[in-house]
Amino acid sequence: MKKNVFIAPYQEIFDSGQKIIEDLGLTNKFECFSGDIAQGIAIARQVEREGADVIVTRGGTAELITKAGIKVPVVEIPITFQDLAEALLAAKAITKRENPKVAIMAFQNMIRSIEVFAKVMDFQLKVYLLKSEKEISPTIQSVLNDQPDILIGGIRTTKIAAKQGLKTILLTSGEESLRTAFLQAERVSFARQLEKERMRKFRAMIDYSVQGIFSIDRHKRIEFMNAAAESFVGFPLSQVKGKNLVTIYPEIPLDACLQEGKVCRGEFVQFQGRKFMANIIPIDIDGSIIGAMITLEDIGQIVEMEATIRKKIYTKGLLAQYHFNDIIGISSQIAKVKQMAEDYAHIDATVLIQGASGTGKELSAQSIHNASQRQNRPFVAVNCGAIPATILESELFGYVEGAFTGANKKGKVGFFELAHGGTIFLDEIGEMNKLAQTSLLRVIQEKRIMRLGDDKYLPVDVRIIAATNKLLAQLVARGDFREDLYYRINVLPLPLPSLKERSGDAGILAEHFISVFNKKFQREAALSAGAKELINGYEWRGNIRELLNVMERIVIVSKEKVITADFMETMLDISLAPQTQKTFPPAAEEEECLEKTTILRILKETNYNQKEASKRLGINRSTLYRKLKSYNIQLQKTCNV
Repeated sequence: MKKNVFIAPYQEIFDSGQKIIEDLGLTNKFECFSGDIAQGIAIARQVEREGADVIVTRGGTAELITKAGIKVPVVEIPITFQDLAEALLAAKAITKRENPKVAIMAFQNMIRSIEVFAKVMDFQLKVYLLKSEKEISPTIQSVLNDQPDILIGGIRTTKIAAKQGLKTILLTSGEESLRTAFLQAERVSFARQLEKERMRKFRAMIDYSVQGIFSIDRHKRIEFMNAAAESFVGFPLSQVKGKNLVTIYPEIPLDACLQEGKVCRGEFVQFQGRKFMANIIPIDIDGSIIGAMITLEDIGQIVEMEATIRKKIYTKGLLAQYHFNDIIGISSQIAKVKQMAEDYAHIDATVLIQGASGTGKELSAQSIHNASQRQNRPFVAVNCGAIPATILESELFGYVEGAFTGANKKGKVGFFELAHGGTIFLDEIGEMNKLAQTSLLRVIQEKRIMRLGDDKYLPVDVRIIAATNKLLAQLVARGDFREDLYYRINVLPLPLPSLKERSGDAGILAEHFISVFNKKFQREAALSAGAKELINGYEWRGNIRELLNVMERIVIVSKEKVITADFMETMLDISLAPQTQKTFPPAAEEEECLEKTTILRILKETNYNQKEASKRLGINRSTLYRKLKSYNIQLQKTCNV
């Protein structure tokens, strides 16, 4: 149906109204009905159900529609001074008296200011006020007893009075009154449409919320619930509207909110075996609390959501959890490395961490990331040695749909894309195959990637921290690692000392680990002085990782609170023959080692031809000769120079 409704109490005003609606160009916006008071109220109820925006009507129909509790706004067609003047002048003409005795029967809205107007017009006037349609007939009897010359009233009043023999005049509304009412109704309709649009958006937002949202009045009666709240309660709003919320959730502390205006947050309530967290906010209008808004969150859903988020973050490796404070030790060796790493953190360049297994390479990498400007961005850790060489490139750079047999139908985002804006940690980079090395070199140089099977590049902003437990210089010399890639990743070298090289740190770390495992296993183990001395003198071929595992075993196995040196010996299996510890030379020495092995390799490949070798090395023969002498390289006498 059309959003604007015109209800005419009699045919004459119906015809006039239709004509004015047409003249105003509002025909497509108004639905016109004809009906007296009782019929008008019935029509109003019907159009309310059908979603009308505004009702235009007059007289008693307008007043009684409003009193009937119909929520549609009513625009009343006014009775103007001109309308009253015409009615009173008509009374003079009909009665043929200059000062006729006039009775007016009307509802309150029809006779505003009429008594003042009558005095100006010099009329004997008596007003009979109507409050309902039922009062019309008995009030006419009162009018008859007063014997007026004429009666002015609405359509139903004048019809009944005329049958009783009274002279009557219909109090009508002129064209200007109708025009004013229709234009006002159009403005009201437009405003209501805007309000409905806002309410639809608000309702969509509220219903989309996973929180249960309630609105109550000052008496704790439910006025509104969203879809989530209906789900929590188990009933639709239509069944619980007007009921006291306390009867559903007796544990909700509403009194402090409604009586004192107190905001309550994080209140725990239970309902039907489910636990909820409630927030209660008073609704304050000009210092008066008229109700409250309550939000409920299912604690089970909160826990589940948190677990899901944490699982996604951790499974993707996008979180760095360690900081430099987590690097424990007082030795000068670790202090020097720690200071170097802290300096590197503020320089957005590639870092190469070298150290034996268990020396804390990833701990250092995460600490550098968390102290850098990228600390709030992703940290993606990739173990190059744990990913099969056949799929390493697709894991690093991703692939598109159909890139290869068995590929995910939706394609896959690579580690470099996941790390965009943050840091990628390439652990065990020495295990990377030549093809992946070539692709990595291109990414470092061009700062962009191409997914496997794609034909376009994607820019990436990533800081690379690489780590290895191998001597990359030796791998380069053997031709197992690209020399140009080595220099690209070895911009900021960070050699990590073995635990044996860190004077006194083993004992400090052991005590720290003992404390951690005491809390975990609810023990009270402590190291004796002898045990600590033994720990500091032990080789720790597995470095910090071995120390960690041994301390955990000791806390679990020990029956005594104090760990003695003898017990420590049994745990360390001290009789095992020591194995060769892999050490990493300082950066300068490693460069010399790399240069010497490279010269030897090139000489061998050129059959010790110094002219060809110097050309391959990019140096002149005299420089090559000096380097051969410096590195004490003896040439075979049979070689051609």
